[in-house]
Amino acid sequence: MRYIPLAPLLLATACACAVPSVANAAGPRFEVTPFVGYRMGGSFEQEATETSPARDADLDDGSSWGVDLGLYRDGSSFYELLYSTQSTSMDSSDPTLSRVDVQTDYYHFGGTLLFADEQWMVPYLSLTAGATRFSADDYDSETKFSMSLGGGVRLPFNDHLAATLGLRGYLTFVDSDTNFLCVSGGEESGCLVKSSGSTYFQGEAQLGFTLRF
Repeated sequence: MRYIPLAPLLLATACACAVPSVANAAGPRFEVTPFVGYRMGGSFEQEATETSPARDADLDDGSSWGVDLGLYRDGSSFYELLYSTQSTSMDSSDPTLSRVDVQTDYYHFGGTLLFADEQWMVPYLSLTAGATRFSADDYDSETKFSMSLGGGVRLPFNDHLAATLGLRGYLTFVDSDTNFLCVSGGEESGCLVKSSGSTYFQGEAQLGFTLRF
């Protein structure tokens, strides 16, 4: 089981709790949602070469974590700043790839709509866009445009604290014949993955705590 770095989540929660919980007449203006998750999917379709057939290089499913910040437009919607990260290994028949740990970071901006007809459970829908950054030790990083669609429910404890359960799908747009995890310069220059596909998809289940103030 991979270690989940809880320190950033606890720090974000502590900072939010330190803010006075007395809201003005217009209601909360900001919110912060630290979360842990489980991310699935992520496959590079590698092109065939003279020495090897076409094959997939998949990322192992594993734990993730992140934070979601919100600035309210009104009582039922807010602007959203999302960061989510995962570090996991490659699952490939190529022994070189299977020894590489890849970190995938999402930096997104968008918005969320709340459906607060029921007080005990608040469904929500989120749409974001931004950048996906792939990185690994000793290799060059790669950044691509991506979008995400998320949804789930909030279970409020009071006006300022709620548990958040959600699912989110991330779609990254990748040019065909794009090289990933490259080493530039020197005798070891080259790339581990050369994608033949145009998109890269991951799904994430999330559990967090939302603090509004």
